[in-house]
Amino acid sequence: MRYVVFNQKGGVGKSTIASNLAAISASQGLRTLLVDLDPQGNSTRYLLGEAADEAPAGVADFFEQQLKFSVRTPTLDEFITPTPFEGLDLMASSPALDDMHGKLESRYKIYKLRDALAELQEAGYDEIWIDTPPALNFYTRSALIAAEGCLIPFDCDDFSRRALYTLLENVQEIQSDHNEALKVSGIVVNQFQPRASLPQRIVQELVDEGLPVLQPYLGSSVKVKESHERNLPLIHLDARHKLTQDFLALHAAIGAQG
Repeated sequence: MRYVVFNQKGGVGKSTIASNLAAISASQGLRTLLVDLDPQGNSTRYLLGEAADEAPAGVADFFEQQLKFSVRTPTLDEFITPTPFEGLDLMASSPALDDMHGKLESRYKIYKLRDALAELQEAGYDEIWIDTPPALNFYTRSALIAAEGCLIPFDCDDFSRRALYTLLENVQEIQSDHNEALKVSGIVVNQFQPRASLPQRIVQELVDEGLPVLQPYLGSSVKVKESHERNLPLIHLDARHKLTQDFLALHAAIGAQG
């Protein structure tokens, strides 16, 4: 299964959610790939730590290959880096993604990622997770075209709720025009404060509207910051922590949808 974690709004936890769900997948014995399409490279840094400074081959090299003709066509394995976590591989990000964005869009390479990830899935990856930049651009459209399921991180405020409807329309447009297999796997409520009335009310309104809000809701914890600092996904940092358990339950809920 191929999942994209997508929201045009920044700071909603896309990289944290994508990386931790991918790490859980791998910890459960599934061969897993995380694709980091965000030029900021937060997922790449999260999983590789200081090794990210060595600029491993990744998605920028893959897309650069799509822009040129070569006597030798590299295999997709050449764009993949093993992480320190068993069963979890990475197509690393690079700031170079910013520079090639316009060329890729003008030459309409929008389906190349889909074809590559489908090939990798056939070659043995059980789950593929795609982290995206906070924009509806070539990379996010490529990811939505390549994915089978879309997860939407949601901050519990009114601005996020208003933006959510436009975001769902954008996903529906991609589904209609490019990827009939794409479905919204669910809205992931992040940074939830169960004792505050506003988040409770806003989330309940989404549920009452029939939107696919996933449970459990992910709370806020300093454990996440520690996880980032130590470059250890929560399942490897503290498997018993409540937030880790919530991520495990969330992964199971997503998987139960098939």
